Amino acid sequence: MLTAIYPGTYDPVTNGHVDVITRAARIFDRVVVGVVGNPHHKTPMFEVPERVQFVKDALEGIVDNVEVAVFSELVVDFARRWDAKVIVKGLRVVSDFEWEFQMNQLNRHLAPDIETVYVMASAQVSFVSSSGVKEIASFGGNVEELVPKAVAVRLKAMFPNGRGGAPLSDHE
Repeated sequence: MLTAIYPGTYDPVTNGHVDVITRAARIFDRVVVGVVGNPHHKTPMFEVPERVQFVKDALEGIVDNVEVAVFSELVVDFARRWDAKVIVKGLRVVSDFEWEFQMNQLNRHLAPDIETVYVMASAQVSFVSSSGVKEIASFGGNVEELVPKAVAVRLKAMFPNGRGGAPLSDHE
């Protein structure tokens, strides 16, 4: 059985993430969506249990070979814990490549036996990022076509009239 992991913060999960997950699920026997429990480079808007539930809800009835797990260790250690030989990463735009290239080189240094496979986002969702979705929602914009339904409902409840203010920023 060939297992792949797809790590991320999923803060929140977007239709772009779902696109990559479902496509990876057609390639690999098992995909483990790894939700980062304690990211060091950003503060999530949503707590871990809510992010996990968003992912589970988004995938319900779509794929049956995907599991969701929380991790707070190096990605390669998480992969080893699941006996995964592949790390799946989604790429949306050229600017994603530089960051992912650096991470790939570091991961290969730490675990040369684990490969990284890049899945290009489908054209319909190539512009969607969690940070962009949060910013749109925070100003009262409609994100229903960008995220799974549960996420859209939650964001609408958080920002019923928009809040305005400074843009949110983080690397997705």
